[in-house]
Amino acid sequence: MILRSALNFEAKLGRILVSLLAFLVFFGMAEPGATQTLGVPVSPILTINSDRLFSESMFGERVRLEIEAEESILRAENRQMEAQLVEEEKQLTSKRKDMTPEDFRAVANAFDMRVEEIRKFQEKKASEISQLRESQEISFVSAARPVLEALMRETSASVILEQRTILMSTSMVDITDEAISRLNVAIGDGTQLLDGQP
Repeated sequence: MILRSALNFEAKLGRILVSLLAFLVFFGMAEPGATQTLGVPVSPILTINSDRLFSESMFGERVRLEIEAEESILRAENRQMEAQLVEEEKQLTSKRKDMTPEDFRAVANAFDMRVEEIRKFQEKKASEISQLRESQEISFVSAARPVLEALMRETSASVILEQRTILMSTSMVDITDEAISRLNVAIGDGTQLLDGQP
């Protein structure tokens, strides 16, 4: 009787422990096959937030400030040119009564062509700013690859997944903060990567 009670108690305790482990795994407090080593999880699968990886790194912060500066300059140029063109249009309209229809049409067409040329030139500048952002992001990905590969080796991971594509995961396998920290040490704001570039 006592032996049977002891066996029942052990079986019940085993079920409770299994349930507790399942609860902890589900709510991110434990994970089978994953352990922490110096703040880095040892897991076959890691996750990363690539937006944060870029934007919160020193490299990404430098790029953001440079792009904002270029866009600010472009907006100021656009406002200045717009004011200038509005004034020229007013002057052209005021001269209309002193011109023949043919002369006014020729001057108006020339003005329209100039406006179109300015618009295309400013759009080209905007496109160049966008291309600058894209080229910097490509440089960042290239510079980040060795850091991420090192993290994969340390954690025995076989894959790093983008968090945005995952329905559910625990914070234990998120290496975003660690990757940002290591990238800041490895490449800083990335200005040294620009040496030798035109």
